[in-house]
Parts: sequence; C-alpha cells; structure tokens
Amino acid sequence: MEKITSPSIFIGQEGNGIISFGSGQPDMPPPEEVYKILPEYRAFKYGLIQGQENLREALSEQYHNATADSFIITNGASEALDLSLRALYEPGGKILLPKPYYYSYPFNVKFAHMIPEYYDLVEGKIDYENLEEKIISEKQNTKGYRAIVINSPGNPTGSVQDLDVLQKIEKLTHDNGVYVISDEVYKDLIYGRENYLIKGDHVLTLNSFSKTYAMCGFRIGYVYARQKLLIDKIIGIKTHTSMNTNILGQEMAHEATTVPKEFIENQRKIWEERRDMIYDGLKKLDLDLWKPEGAFYVFPKMKNPNKVVNDLYYKYNTIVYDGAWFGDPKRVRFSYALDISKIEEGLKRLAKYLNNEYKHN
Repeated sequence: MEKITSPSIFIGQEGNGIISFGSGQPDMPPPEEVYKILPEYRAFKYGLIQGQENLREALSEQYHNATADSFIITNGASEALDLSLRALYEPGGKILLPKPYYYSYPFNVKFAHMIPEYYDLVEGKIDYENLEEKIISEKQNTKGYRAIVINSPGNPTGSVQDLDVLQKIEKLTHDNGVYVISDEVYKDLIYGRENYLIKGDHVLTLNSFSKTYAMCGFRIGYVYARQKLLIDKIIGIKTHTSMNTNILGQEMAHEATTVPKEFIENQRKIWEERRDMIYDGLKKLDLDLWKPEGAFYVFPKMKNPNKVVNDLYYKYNTIVYDGAWFGDPKRVRFSYALDISKIEEGLKRLAKYLNNEYKHN
C-alpha cells in the first residue's frame, strides 16, 4: 500500500463504497437556471480577458459602490489568488498566511516568487494582538509585509472571523501599507450572521461560484479590487496566461446570479443541519474540536493524523485529510459535503476505527 502523503490521491475519488469526508465541493446540484441557456447557446469566439460584461455587471450589484470595471473573471478562485499574488510581486516580498491554511496557499506564494510567513490562528480565530505585533515589528525592521491573506469563513477551520477583528485589520493594514487578499469563497455559507466585506483600496476580494452555487467544475471565480492599477496588472498577466475564462461557464454563472436568494438560504439550512450532525457525532466520540461557524469543515484534534488518514482509507474505505497538509500536524480535516446518510455511515466507521485501532496509535 502506498503511503498517503498528499490530498492528490483523493481528488475526484467516489463510488466503490467510499465515504469521503475529504472533498471540498458541494454534493448538491447547481440551481436549474444555469442549464437553461444550453439548448440555444452558440457563442464560440474568444471572450473579454477581464470577463464577460453582463457577469461583471451582475456582480457589481452585489457589492456596494462597485462597477463592472472592478472585477476580473477567473478560472476559479485558485486563478484569482494566483493572479493577485503575481500582481503584487516585489523582490523578496513576504506574504503573511494564516496557520492552519488552505493547503495551496504556501505553494501559490512560492510560485509567485515571494516568501510565505505565518500568523497563528487560535482555535480557528485570529489573535489580533499577536497579528498587530507581527505586522508592526516587520514594518519597523524591513519594508514590511507585502500582503496578508484572510480566509473567512475558513478552510480547514470552518471559523468565521469576528467583525471587530476584521475592522481592526482594515485599519492596521492600511496604516502599515499592507495589502489584504480576502478569500471569501464561503461567504454565503455562514450560520450566524451575514458576511463582512473587508473594505479599502488596499484590498483584493476573491470569490467564486463553486461553493454558493455548487459549480466547482465550471471554474468561474473572480477578483474584486478597488485599485485600477491592480485591475490593469491582473488583466495584463491574464492576457499572456489563460486569456479569457470559459465563456459558456460565465454565461451559466450569470444565470446563477438571477437565482432567488431563497436558493442560497435553503442550501445554508442543509449545511447547518449537516454541521450539527457531524459536530455532535464527533463530540460523542470524545474528539476535541470547536463548532464551525461557516463553510463545511470540522477540524478535530487526533493523535498521529497521517496514520489515521491511511488506516481509515485502506481499512475502512473512508477518506479524511491530514491536518499537516494545512499546517497543523495535530488535527484531521473532515468535510461534511455529503448526504446525511453518508455522514451517519462515516461516523459508524470512524467509531469502529477508534474502538479497534486508534487507541493503539
């Protein structure tokens, strides 16, 4: 058996009795409206590098005082992050990342030829005093951090950052010349309040249609930036890399923007029900974890996580992700992007594993 050291072995795996707590994609279908254009759609030529205007116009209506020119449509939020980092490039630039982090963040920073550094999250939450000290100290000793990445709601933590902390970060980063890259792909999957949009000309907001509308495979994301210089830089880079984002996907995403808000609200209720079920189930198994406030992940503490990942996959046909891949080698990430019946079955398999083998780890 090959030892599992990367999530790449799991991506796209399904069927054959597998229970996957690994996948970071919704299992529910997109709204029916996105398919309505298919019988008549006939466009086939290159699209605008910045993105189709009708989609950008629709997005601008969702953001206060925004215009269509403030958006760039990308190949998912992954390209949005890649382009944003490359647009911010400076030699020796340091990017401050949360820890634990989404597993691609450090690689994206390195691919942009900059240096990843980290600020620690405490049970998924930003320790503002520690972050403030880190940013001010770096500014005093060097040119300061080029940017900080904020991920709220977060992957893998499921945490939503507190409003007062986000507002303090707005001022702290503005005053110290630090850009903010705000990864908000789970912004519509918050259980306690509305999403807070971090404000300022120094902010790049990243989002996608993947989580809200279950359109992961369509690869439609976007960057929202208030600074024209950054918009122009990103368009310039995209011109010579991927060029336009898939125009059919963009038209289907535009249809998604017309879906009534009830669709999102109904989806959120399903996520919350699943959240409660898996959280309660893991607590009954005496695992140490906090209750997620958004997204669809729980992040319990477990001993020897890599052995847990390998044992559950090879012996119990169950997929979970090693916390070390996210910068926390003491935890395991469970996604609850799967049907209630599968969550129940997965918890049964986990209970058997804990009773039979885990205690000997």
